[in-house]
Amino acid sequence: MKKFLLVLSIGAFAACNNSSSSDKAVDSAAKAATDTVKAVADSAKNAIDSTRKAAVDTIKAKADSAKKM
Repeated sequence: MKKFLLVLSIGAFAACNNSSSSDKAVDSAAKAATDTVKAVADSAKNAIDSTRKAAVDTIKAKADSAKKM
């Protein structure tokens, strides 16, 4: 989240710049923000998937140990 806010703040400074390249700077800042959001979403998805897999493995292990009793 900190990276996302950093990218947005850089975009805000680039948008306030009166040079002719401000459109390119805003576009690159927007692309960077989009890429950051995608990376955070992918990271969250991976964390959820790994947690789900661990829970399933735990349940299977408990079921297997119950079968052996």
